[in-house]
Formats: sequence, structure tokens, C-alpha cells
Amino acid sequence: MTELTRNLVDAIGDAFNANDIDAVMAFFAPDATFDHAVGPDIHGVRFSGADTIRGVFAGLFAKVKKVHWETLDCAIAGDKAYCEYHRTAHNADGSVDECLSVDILTFRDGLIIHKDTYYKQRTAG
Repeated sequence: MTELTRNLVDAIGDAFNANDIDAVMAFFAPDATFDHAVGPDIHGVRFSGADTIRGVFAGLFAKVKKVHWETLDCAIAGDKAYCEYHRTAHNADGSVDECLSVDILTFRDGLIIHKDTYYKQRTAG
């Protein structure tokens, strides 16, 4: 069993910040779920299975020139990591989108089995 440590969580962050889909997906279990912050259900939109999750993040990386998550804080309790981020996406059209987010990552044997995302984002006007 792989111990959940800050080094493991930081390695996951490094993979996301490299915008490297293969490196990111190496940290997800085949049966993982990802609950996006926005969607029609109480948990947002749920994506199930590593192949589906790969498509979500590959789509994000393809849509932007670069996306970066700055870790503001991280706490580990049992099989969960609670991570606060400042996310900055540099879009192809030159615009920049920012938000503050929290990920609750649940692990089994060193792999993410559930990624639950919450965020705050500016609105126009």
C-alpha cells in the first residue's frame, strides 16, 4: 500500500502543471470518478472511469495554451488530500481565466479514486 504524502500530492500537481495527460492519468485508478464543480446534479457533472476522465483533461489541455494550478494549501487526513489552488488558464485567444479552487482527492493504493472539485470564479459586471 502506497502512503499518501505531500510529495505524492505535489507530484500530481506537477503533472497537471506540465499539462501532460499521460503523466496526469498515471495517478488515477482505472475505476476513478471525477466530480466537476458545475453541472445539473448536486455533485456537478460526474465522470466515471479513467478513459472518460482522460478525455476531460485532454480536452482542457487542448483548449488552452497553458493552465497552471498554484498550491495555496494542502492537508492530508487518512486517505484524503484537501488542496486549495489558484488556477490560471492562458487561452489561445490571449485571454486569461482565473479561479480559486479546492480539490478533495481520495486515494486507494497510491492512486486517485475520487477527485471532487469546488471553485470560485469571477463573473462579469
